[in-house]
Amino acid sequence: MKTLPVHLDLFALIILLGIAQGLFLGIFFLTGSRGRNLTNRCLGWFMLGLSAIIGEIFLCYTNYMFQVLWLVDLSEPINFTLGPLFYFFVFARLHKRLPTHWRWHLLPALVWLINSFTWLYQSAEFKYNSYISAYHPELDLVPKVNYIEDDFTSLRGLVSEMTLLSCLAYAVLAFIAIRQTFRQQHHSFWGKARPDLQQVRNLVLLNLAFPVFGTLVKTQFYEDLGDYILACYITVTIYTTSFLVMRGSDFFGEKPEPQPEPPVDTRKKYERSSLSEEIEENLLTKLNRLLAEEKPYLESDLSLPKLAQRLNTSPHHLSQLLNDRLEQSFFDLLATYRVREAQQLLQDSATANLKIDEIAERVGYNSSSAFHTAFKRLTRQTPAQFRATATSSRSA
Repeated sequence: MKTLPVHLDLFALIILLGIAQGLFLGIFFLTGSRGRNLTNRCLGWFMLGLSAIIGEIFLCYTNYMFQVLWLVDLSEPINFTLGPLFYFFVFARLHKRLPTHWRWHLLPALVWLINSFTWLYQSAEFKYNSYISAYHPELDLVPKVNYIEDDFTSLRGLVSEMTLLSCLAYAVLAFIAIRQTFRQQHHSFWGKARPDLQQVRNLVLLNLAFPVFGTLVKTQFYEDLGDYILACYITVTIYTTSFLVMRGSDFFGEKPEPQPEPPVDTRKKYERSSLSEEIEENLLTKLNRLLAEEKPYLESDLSLPKLAQRLNTSPHHLSQLLNDRLEQSFFDLLATYRVREAQQLLQDSATANLKIDEIAERVGYNSSSAFHTAFKRLTRQTPAQFRATATSSRSA
Protein backbone atom coordinates (compact mmCIF):
# COMPACT_ATOMS: atom_id res chain seq x y z
CA MET A 1 0.00 0.00 0.00
CA LYS A 2 1.53 3.27 -1.13
CA THR A 3 1.43 6.21 1.29
CA LEU A 4 1.99 9.94 0.86
CA PRO A 5 3.91 12.42 3.05
CA VAL A 6 2.11 14.64 5.54
CA HIS A 7 0.70 17.77 3.93
CA LEU A 8 0.28 20.88 6.12
CA ASP A 9 -0.86 24.30 4.94
CA LEU A 10 -3.08 27.23 5.96
CA PHE A 11 -6.28 25.22 5.51
CA ALA A 12 -4.93 22.49 7.76
CA LEU A 13 -4.11 25.07 10.44
CA ILE A 14 -7.61 26.60 10.24
CA ILE A 15 -9.22 23.17 10.57
CA LEU A 16 -6.96 22.27 13.51
CA LEU A 17 -7.95 25.48 15.30
CA GLY A 18 -11.58 24.59 14.71
CA ILE A 19 -11.10 21.15 16.24
CA ALA A 20 -9.43 22.59 19.34
CA GLN A 21 -12.06 25.30 19.83
CA GLY A 22 -14.92 22.88 19.23
CA LEU A 23 -13.56 20.48 21.85
CA PHE A 24 -13.09 23.36 24.27
CA LEU A 25 -16.65 24.62 23.80
CA GLY A 26 -18.11 21.14 24.02
CA ILE A 27 -16.37 20.41 27.31
CA PHE A 28 -17.17 23.91 28.58
CA PHE A 29 -20.93 23.55 27.99
CA LEU A 30 -21.15 20.00 29.32
CA THR A 31 -19.28 20.45 32.60
CA GLY A 32 -20.03 22.16 35.90
CA SER A 33 -23.33 23.89 36.57
CA ARG A 34 -23.54 24.71 32.84
CA GLY A 35 -24.05 21.03 32.07
CA ARG A 36 -27.29 20.98 34.04
CA ASN A 37 -28.85 23.39 31.55
CA LEU A 38 -30.64 21.62 28.68
CA THR A 39 -29.69 24.24 26.11
CA ASN A 40 -26.02 24.00 27.06
CA ARG A 41 -26.06 20.22 26.81
CA CYS A 42 -27.49 20.33 23.29
CA LEU A 43 -24.95 22.93 22.19
CA GLY A 44 -22.10 21.08 23.91
CA TRP A 45 -22.80 17.80 22.11
CA PHE A 46 -23.27 19.70 18.85
CA MET A 47 -19.82 21.27 19.24
CA LEU A 48 -18.23 17.88 20.00
CA GLY A 49 -19.94 16.41 16.94
CA LEU A 50 -18.57 19.17 14.72
CA SER A 51 -15.09 18.58 16.16
CA ALA A 52 -15.28 14.87 15.37
CA ILE A 53 -16.37 15.51 11.78
CA ILE A 54 -13.69 18.07 10.97
CA GLY A 55 -11.16 16.02 12.94
CA GLU A 56 -11.50 13.21 10.43
CA ILE A 57 -11.36 15.68 7.55
CA PHE A 58 -8.12 17.05 9.01
CA LEU A 59 -6.57 13.57 9.09
CA CYS A 60 -7.65 12.89 5.51
CA TYR A 61 -6.59 16.28 4.13
CA THR A 62 -3.13 16.22 5.73
CA ASN A 63 -2.47 12.53 4.82
CA TYR A 64 -2.17 11.58 8.50
CA MET A 65 -4.92 9.07 7.78
CA PHE A 66 -2.35 6.79 6.12
CA GLN A 67 -0.90 6.28 9.60
CA VAL A 68 -4.23 5.62 11.35
CA LEU A 69 -6.29 3.71 8.80
CA TRP A 70 -8.50 2.26 11.53
CA LEU A 71 -10.03 5.74 11.89
CA VAL A 72 -11.30 5.85 8.30
CA ASP A 73 -15.01 6.82 8.29
CA LEU A 74 -15.22 6.41 12.08
CA SER A 75 -17.14 9.66 12.48
CA GLU A 76 -19.62 8.97 9.70
CA PRO A 77 -22.59 8.06 11.96
CA ILE A 78 -22.19 11.45 13.67
CA ASN A 79 -23.22 13.10 10.39
CA PHE A 80 -26.85 12.37 11.16
CA THR A 81 -26.73 13.79 14.69
CA LEU A 82 -25.60 17.29 13.69
CA GLY A 83 -28.93 18.46 12.27
CA PRO A 84 -31.06 17.17 15.18
CA LEU A 85 -28.63 18.46 17.84
CA PHE A 86 -28.66 21.96 16.39
CA TYR A 87 -32.45 21.92 16.16
CA PHE A 88 -32.65 20.68 19.77
CA PHE A 89 -30.41 23.56 20.84
CA VAL A 90 -32.58 26.17 19.13
CA PHE A 91 -35.84 24.63 20.36
CA ALA A 92 -34.56 24.32 23.95
CA ARG A 93 -33.25 27.89 23.87
CA LEU A 94 -36.68 29.15 22.83
CA HIS A 95 -38.98 26.82 24.79
CA LYS A 96 -36.84 25.47 27.67
CA ARG A 97 -37.54 21.89 26.57
CA LEU A 98 -36.90 19.42 23.77
CA PRO A 99 -39.40 18.95 20.93
CA THR A 100 -42.07 16.29 21.36
CA HIS A 101 -40.88 12.76 20.51
CA TRP A 102 -37.32 14.06 20.18
CA ARG A 103 -35.84 10.56 20.26
CA TRP A 104 -37.29 9.77 16.85
CA HIS A 105 -35.10 12.49 15.37
CA LEU A 106 -32.04 10.42 16.29
CA LEU A 107 -33.29 7.26 14.57
CA PRO A 108 -31.36 7.86 11.29
CA ALA A 109 -28.14 8.25 13.29
CA LEU A 110 -28.87 4.98 15.12
CA VAL A 111 -29.57 3.15 11.86
CA TRP A 112 -26.35 4.49 10.35
CA LEU A 113 -24.42 3.54 13.49
CA ILE A 114 -25.65 -0.05 13.14
CA ASN A 115 -24.86 0.07 9.44
CA SER A 116 -21.34 1.36 10.16
CA PHE A 117 -20.29 -1.93 11.77
CA THR A 118 -20.28 -3.46 8.29
CA TRP A 119 -17.45 -1.19 7.18
CA LEU A 120 -15.67 -0.30 10.40
CA TYR A 121 -14.70 -3.93 11.03
CA GLN A 122 -12.97 -4.42 7.70
CA SER A 123 -9.42 -5.19 6.74
CA ALA A 124 -6.74 -2.52 6.46
CA GLU A 125 -6.81 -2.96 2.68
CA PHE A 126 -10.52 -2.13 2.59
CA LYS A 127 -9.99 1.02 4.67
CA TYR A 128 -7.01 2.02 2.54
CA ASN A 129 -9.09 1.74 -0.63
CA SER A 130 -11.95 3.69 0.97
CA TYR A 131 -9.59 6.50 1.89
CA ILE A 132 -7.68 6.86 -1.37
CA SER A 133 -10.79 6.50 -3.54
CA ALA A 134 -12.22 9.57 -1.80
CA TYR A 135 -9.10 11.69 -1.28
CA HIS A 136 -6.37 10.30 -3.58
CA PRO A 137 -7.98 8.88 -6.72
CA GLU A 138 -4.59 9.16 -8.44
CA LEU A 139 -3.33 6.19 -6.38
CA ASP A 140 -3.98 2.57 -7.35
CA LEU A 141 -6.37 0.47 -5.29
CA VAL A 142 -4.92 -2.61 -3.62
CA PRO A 143 -6.42 -6.06 -4.31
CA LYS A 144 -9.32 -7.14 -2.11
CA VAL A 145 -8.25 -9.10 0.96
CA ASN A 146 -10.66 -10.64 3.49
CA TYR A 147 -13.53 -8.32 2.62
CA ILE A 148 -16.90 -8.84 4.23
CA GLU A 149 -20.14 -7.63 2.72
CA ASP A 150 -20.81 -4.06 3.80
CA ASP A 151 -23.67 -1.54 3.84
CA PHE A 152 -26.93 -3.45 4.36
CA THR A 153 -28.89 -0.26 3.50
CA SER A 154 -27.24 0.10 0.09
CA LEU A 155 -27.27 3.85 0.72
CA ARG A 156 -23.69 4.48 1.72
CA GLY A 157 -22.80 5.83 -1.68
CA LEU A 158 -25.24 8.67 -1.00
CA VAL A 159 -24.02 9.52 2.50
CA SER A 160 -22.83 13.02 1.55
CA GLU A 161 -26.13 13.87 -0.13
CA MET A 162 -28.14 12.48 2.79
CA THR A 163 -26.01 14.38 5.31
CA LEU A 164 -26.56 17.69 3.51
CA LEU A 165 -30.29 16.94 3.19
CA SER A 166 -30.51 16.18 6.92
CA CYS A 167 -28.68 19.39 7.82
CA LEU A 168 -30.94 21.38 5.49
CA ALA A 169 -34.16 19.86 6.90
CA TYR A 170 -33.22 20.60 10.52
CA ALA A 171 -31.86 24.05 9.69
CA VAL A 172 -35.24 24.84 8.14
CA LEU A 173 -37.02 23.53 11.26
CA ALA A 174 -34.78 25.72 13.42
CA PHE A 175 -35.49 28.68 11.14
CA ILE A 176 -39.25 28.14 11.45
CA ALA A 177 -38.97 27.90 15.25
CA ILE A 178 -37.01 31.14 15.65
CA ARG A 179 -39.20 32.96 13.12
CA GLN A 180 -42.35 31.96 15.01
CA THR A 181 -40.82 33.28 18.23
CA PHE A 182 -40.04 36.61 16.58
CA ARG A 183 -43.63 36.85 15.35
CA GLN A 184 -45.11 35.92 18.73
CA GLN A 185 -43.10 38.68 20.35
CA HIS A 186 -44.01 41.15 17.58
CA HIS A 187 -40.45 41.65 16.38
CA SER A 188 -39.28 42.03 12.81
CA PHE A 189 -37.17 38.98 11.98
CA TRP A 190 -34.43 41.13 10.47
CA GLY A 191 -34.81 43.96 12.97
CA LYS A 192 -33.72 44.55 16.53
CA ALA A 193 -34.93 42.15 19.20
CA ARG A 194 -33.77 40.66 22.47
CA PRO A 195 -30.00 40.01 22.33
CA ASP A 196 -30.44 36.27 22.95
CA LEU A 197 -32.98 35.99 20.13
CA GLN A 198 -30.66 37.84 17.77
CA GLN A 199 -27.82 35.48 18.66
CA VAL A 200 -29.96 32.40 17.99
CA ARG A 201 -31.22 33.93 14.73
CA ASN A 202 -27.66 34.57 13.53
CA LEU A 203 -26.58 31.02 14.33
CA VAL A 204 -29.65 29.63 12.55
CA LEU A 205 -28.85 31.62 9.42
CA LEU A 206 -25.23 30.49 9.54
CA ASN A 207 -26.29 26.85 9.79
CA LEU A 208 -28.98 27.28 7.16
CA ALA A 209 -26.32 28.42 4.70
CA PHE A 210 -24.14 25.34 5.36
CA PRO A 211 -26.07 22.75 3.28
CA VAL A 212 -26.38 25.25 0.44
CA PHE A 213 -22.67 25.99 0.58
CA GLY A 214 -21.91 22.27 0.94
CA THR A 215 -23.92 21.41 -2.15
CA LEU A 216 -22.00 23.98 -4.19
CA VAL A 217 -18.67 22.60 -2.96
CA LYS A 218 -19.61 18.96 -3.55
CA THR A 219 -20.60 19.64 -7.16
CA GLN A 220 -17.18 21.18 -7.87
CA PHE A 221 -14.99 18.39 -6.49
CA TYR A 222 -14.57 14.68 -7.05
CA GLU A 223 -15.66 12.57 -4.04
CA ASP A 224 -14.46 14.25 -0.79
CA LEU A 225 -11.66 16.39 -2.19
CA GLY A 226 -13.49 19.61 -1.28
CA ASP A 227 -14.26 18.64 2.30
CA TYR A 228 -11.45 20.84 3.60
CA ILE A 229 -13.47 23.88 2.46
CA LEU A 230 -16.52 22.61 4.35
CA ALA A 231 -14.33 22.05 7.41
CA CYS A 232 -13.19 25.67 7.24
CA TYR A 233 -16.83 26.79 7.12
CA ILE A 234 -17.58 24.66 10.18
CA THR A 235 -14.59 26.27 11.90
CA VAL A 236 -16.16 29.67 11.21
CA THR A 237 -19.39 28.40 12.81
CA ILE A 238 -17.52 27.23 15.90
CA TYR A 239 -15.68 30.51 16.35
CA THR A 240 -18.85 32.51 15.71
CA THR A 241 -20.48 30.56 18.54
CA SER A 242 -17.48 31.35 20.74
CA PHE A 243 -17.81 35.04 19.93
CA LEU A 244 -21.51 35.05 20.79
CA VAL A 245 -20.82 33.27 24.08
CA MET A 246 -18.17 35.80 25.04
CA ARG A 247 -20.29 38.76 23.94
CA GLY A 248 -23.15 37.56 26.09
CA SER A 249 -20.99 36.98 29.13
CA ASP A 250 -20.80 39.43 32.04
CA PHE A 251 -17.23 38.34 32.70
CA PHE A 252 -15.81 40.74 30.12
CA GLY A 253 -17.89 43.67 31.24
CA GLU A 254 -16.28 46.53 33.07
CA LYS A 255 -17.28 46.24 36.70
CA PRO A 256 -16.43 48.84 39.32
CA GLU A 257 -14.68 47.59 42.40
CA PRO A 258 -17.11 47.24 45.29
CA GLN A 259 -16.74 49.93 47.90
CA PRO A 260 -17.86 49.31 51.47
CA GLU A 261 -20.80 51.53 52.35
CA PRO A 262 -22.45 52.18 55.68
CA PRO A 263 -26.08 51.07 55.97
CA VAL A 264 -28.35 53.70 54.47
CA ASP A 265 -32.02 54.02 53.70
CA THR A 266 -32.62 52.99 50.07
CA ARG A 267 -34.62 56.08 49.16
CA LYS A 268 -31.96 58.41 50.53
CA LYS A 269 -29.38 56.55 48.48
CA TYR A 270 -31.11 57.74 45.28
CA GLU A 271 -32.37 61.13 46.44
CA ARG A 272 -29.92 63.05 44.26
CA SER A 273 -30.35 60.84 41.23
CA SER A 274 -31.23 62.40 37.90
CA LEU A 275 -34.03 59.88 37.39
CA SER A 276 -37.19 62.01 37.44
CA GLU A 277 -40.59 60.72 38.47
CA GLU A 278 -41.87 60.84 34.89
CA ILE A 279 -38.90 58.89 33.54
CA GLU A 280 -39.25 56.43 36.40
CA GLU A 281 -42.91 55.89 35.57
CA ASN A 282 -42.14 55.27 31.90
CA LEU A 283 -39.34 52.90 32.82
CA LEU A 284 -41.61 50.96 35.16
CA THR A 285 -44.21 50.61 32.39
CA LYS A 286 -41.55 49.30 30.00
CA LEU A 287 -40.27 46.90 32.63
CA ASN A 288 -43.73 45.47 33.36
CA ARG A 289 -44.43 45.08 29.64
CA LEU A 290 -41.10 43.35 29.06
CA LEU A 291 -41.61 40.96 31.97
CA ALA A 292 -45.13 40.12 30.82
CA GLU A 293 -44.48 39.69 27.10
CA GLU A 294 -40.94 38.34 26.81
CA LYS A 295 -40.41 36.74 30.23
CA PRO A 296 -36.65 37.39 30.29
CA TYR A 297 -36.50 36.05 33.85
CA LEU A 298 -36.70 32.54 32.40
CA GLU A 299 -33.19 32.99 30.98
CA SER A 300 -30.64 31.45 33.30
CA ASP A 301 -27.97 34.02 32.44
CA LEU A 302 -30.11 37.14 32.93
CA SER A 303 -28.30 39.85 34.88
CA LEU A 304 -29.06 43.43 35.93
CA PRO A 305 -26.89 44.93 33.14
CA LYS A 306 -28.56 42.70 30.52
CA LEU A 307 -32.05 43.62 31.70
CA ALA A 308 -31.09 47.31 31.77
CA GLN A 309 -29.77 47.03 28.21
CA ARG A 310 -33.12 45.72 26.99
CA LEU A 311 -34.84 48.65 28.64
CA ASN A 312 -32.35 51.14 27.17
CA THR A 313 -31.38 52.40 30.60
CA SER A 314 -28.40 52.09 32.93
CA PRO A 315 -28.04 49.37 35.58
CA HIS A 316 -27.94 52.14 38.21
CA HIS A 317 -31.27 53.61 37.10
CA LEU A 318 -32.89 50.19 36.91
CA SER A 319 -31.65 49.34 40.38
CA GLN A 320 -33.06 52.65 41.63
CA LEU A 321 -36.43 51.89 40.05
CA LEU A 322 -36.59 48.46 41.67
CA ASN A 323 -35.76 49.91 45.07
CA ASP A 324 -38.00 53.00 44.79
CA ARG A 325 -41.11 51.57 43.21
CA LEU A 326 -41.01 47.83 43.92
CA GLU A 327 -38.91 47.84 47.09
CA GLN A 328 -36.99 44.87 45.72
CA SER A 329 -33.48 44.11 44.63
CA PHE A 330 -32.88 42.68 41.17
CA PHE A 331 -32.41 39.18 42.60
CA ASP A 332 -35.63 39.45 44.63
CA LEU A 333 -37.50 40.46 41.48
CA LEU A 334 -35.97 37.57 39.57
CA ALA A 335 -36.89 35.07 42.27
CA THR A 336 -40.46 36.42 42.55
CA TYR A 337 -41.21 36.00 38.85
CA ARG A 338 -39.43 32.66 38.56
CA VAL A 339 -41.24 31.19 41.54
CA ARG A 340 -44.56 32.52 40.21
CA GLU A 341 -43.87 30.80 36.89
CA ALA A 342 -42.87 27.60 38.72
CA GLN A 343 -46.14 27.66 40.68
CA GLN A 344 -48.09 27.69 37.43
CA LEU A 345 -46.12 24.72 36.11
CA LEU A 346 -46.46 22.79 39.37
CA GLN A 347 -50.23 23.12 39.47
CA ASP A 348 -50.82 22.63 35.74
CA SER A 349 -51.95 19.09 34.90
CA ALA A 350 -50.25 19.42 31.48
CA THR A 351 -46.83 19.60 33.16
CA ALA A 352 -47.53 17.14 35.97
CA ASN A 353 -45.01 14.71 34.45
CA LEU A 354 -42.12 17.16 34.82
CA LYS A 355 -39.64 16.56 37.63
CA ILE A 356 -38.91 19.35 40.09
CA ASP A 357 -35.39 19.76 38.65
CA GLU A 358 -36.83 20.12 35.14
CA ILE A 359 -39.19 22.84 36.34
CA ALA A 360 -36.28 24.61 38.05
CA GLU A 361 -34.42 24.59 34.74
CA ARG A 362 -37.46 25.83 32.82
CA VAL A 363 -37.89 28.86 35.04
CA GLY A 364 -34.24 29.88 34.78
CA TYR A 365 -32.41 28.15 37.63
CA ASN A 366 -29.19 26.27 36.87
CA SER A 367 -29.08 25.03 40.46
CA SER A 368 -31.98 23.03 41.90
CA SER A 369 -30.88 23.89 45.43
CA ALA A 370 -31.13 27.64 44.64
CA PHE A 371 -34.61 27.02 43.24
CA HIS A 372 -35.72 25.16 46.37
CA THR A 373 -34.33 27.89 48.62
CA ALA A 374 -36.06 30.71 46.72
CA PHE A 375 -39.34 28.79 46.43
CA LYS A 376 -39.53 28.00 50.13
CA ARG A 377 -38.55 31.54 51.09
CA LEU A 378 -41.38 33.04 49.04
CA THR A 379 -44.12 30.43 49.53
CA ARG A 380 -43.22 28.81 52.87
CA GLN A 381 -43.46 25.47 51.08
CA THR A 382 -41.11 23.25 49.13
CA PRO A 383 -41.96 22.76 45.44
CA ALA A 384 -42.99 19.16 46.19
CA GLN A 385 -45.33 20.27 48.98
CA PHE A 386 -46.86 22.95 46.76
CA ARG A 387 -47.46 20.41 43.96
CA ALA A 388 -49.03 17.94 46.41
CA THR A 389 -51.37 20.63 47.73
CA ALA A 390 -52.34 21.70 44.21
CA THR A 391 -52.98 18.09 43.18
CA SER A 392 -55.20 17.51 46.22
CA SER A 393 -57.19 20.66 45.40
CA ARG A 394 -57.80 19.52 41.82
CA SER A 395 -58.95 16.06 42.85
CA ALA A 396 -61.17 17.32 45.67
